[in-house]
Amino acid sequence: MNLQHLKYFDVLAREEHYTRSSKLLNITQPSLSNAISLLEDELGVQLFEKNGRNVALTKPGKIFHEHVIRTLENLDSGIDTVTKISKGFGHISFAFLQVLGTSYVPKVTKQFLEANPGKKIQFEFHSDSVSTETVQGLKTLRYDLGICSYITNEPTIEFVPIASQELVVITALNHPLAQFDEVSLEDLAEYPQIIFSKKSALREIIDDLYQRNNVSYQVAYEVKIDQVIAGLVSQNLGIAIIPNMTMLDSLPLKRIKLKDIGWERYFYLAYNKETYLPPVVSNFKDFILAHADPKQIVY
Repeated sequence: MNLQHLKYFDVLAREEHYTRSSKLLNITQPSLSNAISLLEDELGVQLFEKNGRNVALTKPGKIFHEHVIRTLENLDSGIDTVTKISKGFGHISFAFLQVLGTSYVPKVTKQFLEANPGKKIQFEFHSDSVSTETVQGLKTLRYDLGICSYITNEPTIEFVPIASQELVVITALNHPLAQFDEVSLEDLAEYPQIIFSKKSALREIIDDLYQRNNVSYQVAYEVKIDQVIAGLVSQNLGIAIIPNMTMLDSLPLKRIKLKDIGWERYFYLAYNKETYLPPVVSNFKDFILAHADPKQIVY
């Protein structure tokens, strides 16, 4: 069915006059008559009937016109929405690690919005997933962009380092290690530890750290969320290696530097390189990368 013919039909249905309608459409009257005839042949019904010098919709014509009105309105709405998307308006589904939710993400989001005044940009934030879940969300197109740890063997995902983070040991204030400002992995071996769950990319990093230094550790609890780990440590239920973050300031904890581990943790901007990124998503990606400093330590 020809879209142009539907528009011709709509104008004629409103004007009820071939000559006026053809002038409004800037086409000849025979062209309009031919378009309506083609529509009627395709539908198998008569859409108009004579009404003196005018024409009027038949009963099937009235029913069809109601649907045509909705179709054209939906089409106009769709065109308007896509046009706005092409100009940088739209929606961004953004996943990130919780540790970045108090400072880094709010800051970069505000800067991006300020750099795009007058554009209606909506963010959908997701901070409840670990890195493996973020990557899975990018692959299934649940998320547009993510900030996470690097995950190996993910050929469809692009990882670009944008910031870094340091690891520290945390203990309760009355723990024997709390008297020190710096400790080694060997110093931790005799104390039960609260570690990240196996789904966490940090678990893999910390396990690798111990293995490379030929040190084993005791497991007290396995926990998914770093805030929960910090809370358990504050109650002296174990010690932990955890990213240094501002949240730790609010708890009765001792932060201790890890010495001689030769380690850096990077945060990566991640996106699915095999799918189309709408302009607003691509613009936000480029904005983050333009302001990124992989050596910048974030808390």
